[in-house]
Amino acid sequence: MTETAFYILLALGKPRHGYGITKFVSELTEERIKLGSGTIYTTLSKMQKDGLIAIYDNSDKKTVYERTGSGDMILAAEKERLRLVYENIRTVEASESA
Repeated sequence: MTETAFYILLALGKPRHGYGITKFVSELTEERIKLGSGTIYTTLSKMQKDGLIAIYDNSDKKTVYERTGSGDMILAAEKERLRLVYENIRTVEASESA
């Protein structure tokens, strides 16, 4: 999973429109990641086709997205993968400093 896709799924813990997702990710990452409109809408379109997100509301000239059950499962699996990566880093660092 790309970092962009990860953060988009993470942002969709509650329904958000594209700008809301962009702002959430930028603030969470202390502006390390700034999603451009081309990147975010291309990724949202792919994620929607893959069934990871769905349109929550499309009535106010802004499309609001939400995670689907599949999106929740994929995000949970990615969080676990990252947790294991972090544990492996700590294990290696501990053994190198011993």
